[in-house]
Amino acid sequence: MPHSFRDLHARGNPFILANAWDKGTACLFAGLGAKALATSSGAHAFTLGRPDLGTITRDEALTHAETIVSATPLPVSGDFENGFGDAPDIVEETIRLSAEIGLAGISIEDIAYPDVEPYGFDLAVERIKAASAAAKALPKDFVLVARADGFMNELYDLEEAIRRIQAFEAAGADCVYVPYLQNLDAVRQVCSSVSVPVNVGISTVENVSMQEFAKAGAARISLGMAMATATHSTFYTLSASMFEQGDFSGLGDSLSYETIDACMTKGRAT
Repeated sequence: MPHSFRDLHARGNPFILANAWDKGTACLFAGLGAKALATSSGAHAFTLGRPDLGTITRDEALTHAETIVSATPLPVSGDFENGFGDAPDIVEETIRLSAEIGLAGISIEDIAYPDVEPYGFDLAVERIKAASAAAKALPKDFVLVARADGFMNELYDLEEAIRRIQAFEAAGADCVYVPYLQNLDAVRQVCSSVSVPVNVGISTVENVSMQEFAKAGAARISLGMAMATATHSTFYTLSASMFEQGDFSGLGDSLSYETIDACMTKGRAT
């Protein structure tokens, strides 16, 4: 059995990284068998009534992440956007603060907010180099994930994304991630381009089994906002039926209070 967050990251034997957005969802994931949790910047923003992408401050993200960390015994990774600053020394500080609240790792994007533009190649690599140095200087193990988000935002192509994650690996990243890969061929291409573990987001590669992801070389499958948007979709559909048609019948399919409570109790930190 894996005994650390890092040990879970095995190429060809992926685990599901479950992105929670409050204590309750963290406990539910843990009670249902998740091996590790993560925050989600988008799902967190939804809880505050805000849009995704650059609307959360570092203090807010740290406070939120600390709540998730305290909820269960599972390791937690922080979805920390661009590290909440452009300069490498700000990213270094974000690494140190993340470790202080008990996070097992964080992910860092190569996108500047609020303009949502990719950092130049050299600065993007320098930021990861600084983050890696800070992570390796910590007293506890810390998994740094470097993300090539310009591909997701259609600001550069897959060739450039691969060039960046290869440079991120050389700069010391423990895991790399190219969000919004559209098919298994792209997943295989990314996984074969680096020697470090690769995270794959589930939300855009649809109808693919865990076995297929494993065969493609993935080490980690993150849910991202998928569970949050699924939950909000149910909320939206049922609410529309009630407020527009006066139809409450959909509520009859809900889980019982006892089932939910038992699951949360099973996953809760003791």
